Amino acid sequence: MNDCIFCKIIKGEIPKDFIYEDEKVVVFADIKPSAPVHLLIIPKKHIAKLQDLGDNNKELLGHILLTANKVAEMKNIKKGFKIVINCGPDGGQKVPHLHVHLLGGWRGGVK
Repeated sequence: MNDCIFCKIIKGEIPKDFIYEDEKVVVFADIKPSAPVHLLIIPKKHIAKLQDLGDNNKELLGHILLTANKVAEMKNIKKGFKIVINCGPDGGQKVPHLHVHLLGGWRGGVK
């Protein structure tokens, strides 16, 4: 998608430091963090929203969640974190490209 900000980041048209990257996803810090650690896990394939996925996307969804575990360990939040997926405009999704928020880093519980 030509005007998708996340697609532009993935293609390198908009510079961003990736915390993690593989053949299926990229991970980088959210520009408006809601937690001490607030990262976005984004599939490289453009998918507008979770509702657009079907049974053929099970591997990608599993990969995203396993990436969350891997990155949580890298960022020392493996003991506890949140995964959030905003689904469509009515669900608070602001960028029409599927992305998973990985939030953590609260010591002594969520604030």
